[in-house]
Amino acid sequence: MFINEAFAQAAGGAAQPEPTLMSFLPLIGILVIFYFLLIRPQTKRAKEQKQMRDALQKGDEIIIAGGELGRVTSVGENYITMEIAPDLEITVLKTAVQTLLPKGTLRTIDTGKSNRALKATKQQKTQESQKDQPEENRPEADTTDSASETTKQDSEKN
Repeated sequence: MFINEAFAQAAGGAAQPEPTLMSFLPLIGILVIFYFLLIRPQTKRAKEQKQMRDALQKGDEIIIAGGELGRVTSVGENYITMEIAPDLEITVLKTAVQTLLPKGTLRTIDTGKSNRALKATKQQKTQESQKDQPEENRPEADTTDSASETTKQDSEKN
């Protein structure tokens, strides 16, 4: 016959060592590192975020998840109403609130709008109000010269 008989190896011949606590020590170390570097700081941040949302009150300035900035006008259990522009209010979930801004921040934020547009609007309003006044009550200063001077100054700045 060509096939020799095969016998099972004896149980005591080349036995592997039994797992001990020392073999699990690297795994335990990795779990501890993950806890202190990832899990614990995340739960701490979530707790602070929840406290901030619970403490929201009327007049607070906030940023929501979509990036909109506004002032809180009313607070409910799950929703808040915030004013994002004069006479424009939206209702959002409290969980959408990302950041509580210091008071007065909305007035100091540079929106990227040119001051020229704001000045031009003010000048148009003053010109309209001057048209309504009789000629003897109008001020002596010419507003068109001051308007052209401000636009020249603005263009030199840019």
